[in-house]
Amino acid sequence: MAAQEKLMTAEELLRMPDDGMRYELVRGELRKMPPAGARHEGVAAQIMLTVGGFIVAHGLGRVFGAPGFRLERGPDVVRAPDFAYIAAQRLPEGGVPDGYLDLPPDLLVEVVSPYDSASDVQEKIEEWLRFGARMVWAFYPKTESVWVHRSAIETRMLGPDDVLDGGDVLPGFSCRVGDLFPD
Repeated sequence: MAAQEKLMTAEELLRMPDDGMRYELVRGELRKMPPAGARHEGVAAQIMLTVGGFIVAHGLGRVFGAPGFRLERGPDVVRAPDFAYIAAQRLPEGGVPDGYLDLPPDLLVEVVSPYDSASDVQEKIEEWLRFGARMVWAFYPKTESVWVHRSAIETRMLGPDDVLDGGDVLPGFSCRVGDLFPD
């Protein structure tokens, strides 16, 4: 009889020493992600400046860069998007915890790196939507495009000259997609 591998908990993940890598926990299984690279981080920073700046300027809620969200327990699921927004009325009473947030964001962004497999990206998007995220933006730096996901069946692709808007999740926000991809 083969020995079963012990599943990791969110608390164990939180206590891991910083080794320069990013990790997520998927149904108790530790997933290691290599550093994303300069282009990926540049796009994530531009999103933080543009979208995050709009959110802060209008007092709409809180923005987060690569935070950890605990989406499920037993076995635990902890995901870390590149950017997340939680509307003010949904923020936890008593403030944001030092550890993981135990609620899905209203809007989250995944910047797809060259090392991400299509199946892993799709799994993350479906998981975020299933756990209650209202909108997911998947940015593809190589093609300077964004896939907007509102549900498993409500998706659309925008190119560099299209306008990305926040809809009812981020009312009043809009910008040209290409402006979110720095040179």
